[in-house]
Amino acid sequence: MEIQKERVRQIFDKVTKNKQIHEFVLLVENTNGDFSYSLGGGGKNVDTPFLMASITKLFTTTCIFILREQGKLSLVDEITKYLKKDTIKNLHVYKGKEYSNRLTLLDLLLQTSGLRDAIEEGSNESKKRAIYEDVQTNFNDAIIETKRIKPYFAPGMGKRAHYTNINFEILGKIIEIVTHSTLDEVYRQFIFDPLRLKNTYLPKDEDDFIPHVYYKDIALHRPKLLRSTRASGGCVSTAHELMVFIKAFFSGKLFNNHVFREQKENNRLQASMFPIHYGAGYMRVPLNGLATFFMGSGVLIGHSGSTGSLAFYYPKKDLFFTGDINQMANPAIPVRLAMRLAMSMKS
Repeated sequence: MEIQKERVRQIFDKVTKNKQIHEFVLLVENTNGDFSYSLGGGGKNVDTPFLMASITKLFTTTCIFILREQGKLSLVDEITKYLKKDTIKNLHVYKGKEYSNRLTLLDLLLQTSGLRDAIEEGSNESKKRAIYEDVQTNFNDAIIETKRIKPYFAPGMGKRAHYTNINFEILGKIIEIVTHSTLDEVYRQFIFDPLRLKNTYLPKDEDDFIPHVYYKDIALHRPKLLRSTRASGGCVSTAHELMVFIKAFFSGKLFNNHVFREQKENNRLQASMFPIHYGAGYMRVPLNGLATFFMGSGVLIGHSGSTGSLAFYYPKKDLFFTGDINQMANPAIPVRLAMRLAMSMKS
C-alpha cells in the first residue's frame, strides 16, 4: 500500500507543479475503503467544495436509469414523447432532412445525437463569452441557439459520437417533465438523501455558495452560467462525497447496474477529446491504445469536467479517483492524470 501511495504522490506532484495549477485535491480509494489516500494544496482538502462541471452528467444519468427502473420512461423513447413539437421542430436538420422526431433518450445518453454545442462550438465570440462573461440562459434559449447551428451527423449514425452539453440539458428537462418536479429536487430524492450527501448540491438561487474556477491565472465566479447548465454541468461537491457517489454509481447501490451490460455500446468521441469513448451516460477511457503507446491495460470509467474535476473507476485494480485541479485552460489534464494514476498501479 505504501508503494501505491508513493506512486500517487509522485504523479500528482508532477502534474500540480504546473504554474497555472493554484489549488488541487485528490482522493484515491478502493471499494471497501481499506486503502484510502488523499492529497491537497492551495487550501483544498477532501471536504472543500468545488465545481463538478460535466461530472454532473453522471447524476443526470443516474436519474434516467432510476426512472427507467420505475417504468416511467424507456431509453428507446423518442423525445417527442416528452417535449412539445414546437420546441423540437428544426432542432436537428441534417443535409436538408429533419431528424428531430427520431431523436431518442439513448441517442442523448450515448452522445450519438449529432447535435452541436452552441457555446463550446459556436463562434469564437461565444466561446470567449462563455469564459469571461457570466450570463444566465434557460432551456428554451439553449434550444433556440442549438437550432441555429448545423448538426454533425444524423442521429445513431454508425459508430459516430460527438460530446455536447445540449444532449444532457434535454435529458434534464425530460426528468423534470416525467417527475413533475425540479431537477435539484430529483437529485436530492434519488441521490443526495439516499447517499447522505450533505455538501453536494445543485445551486438554484443567489444564496447558494458557488466556488470560483480558474482560467489560467484568473479566478472566475460564474454563478449565472452554472445555473444555466444544470443537468450537464451545474453541480457542486467535494472529493469525499464524490467518492461516495462514484462507488454507488458503479456498484448498483442507486440503480440496477445490469443496465451497463445491457447497453454495451460505446463510441469514440471527436478528435479533440481523444482517447475518450462514451457509453451510456459516462466516459470510457481505454488504457491499451495509441494514447498510452499500448503500454497500459484495462479501462477507466467515469467522468471528468472542463474545470479540472475527475471521478473515475479503474476496475482492473479496484481503485477510484476523485478530485479537482481547478483549471479550465486545459480540460485534458484530469483525464491524463487519471490515466497516469491507473497505469502506475502495477502491483
